Amino acid sequence: MSCTNPLPSIAGYIAHALGVVARAKGMKQIAEQTGLSRSFSKNDNPTLKTTLAVMKALGIKLTAKI
Repeated sequence: MSCTNPLPSIAGYIAHALGVVARAKGMKQIAEQTGLSRSFSKNDNPTLKTTLAVMKALGIKLTAKI
């Protein structure tokens, strides 16, 4: 099985992982800090703005290296 565009699967994996961490920390607390009203689920496709807000609430920084 060949994958021509791995980005959707990577983005989904990151969103799922953030959802797991957010639920472990407490979605109520994350929702209060971010103003979000729903959690990440396997079928969600969160925007970059939402992803960054949750990462900030969790104390996670995104770093890009070239």
